[in-house]
Amino acid sequence: MRHVATFCGNCNCGCPELFVDEAAEPERRIVITDDFGQRIQMSLGQLHDLVADVKGGVLDGLLTSTGS
Repeated sequence: MRHVATFCGNCNCGCPELFVDEAAEPERRIVITDDFGQRIQMSLGQLHDLVADVKGGVLDGLLTSTGS
């Protein structure tokens, strides 16, 4: 697998990482691992949709405190 990015990287806790697995089937080529050893596999199209949603603010509500 080809490493693309590490999310956090400021510790030794096994931060989430993004990989491209060129040997995998196209619908499972993108791999995201977490610090618990789990992984998510998705297509490049699904990653594109996720990135577009993040850039479009779809997840912004998760990052703001609502006071509840």
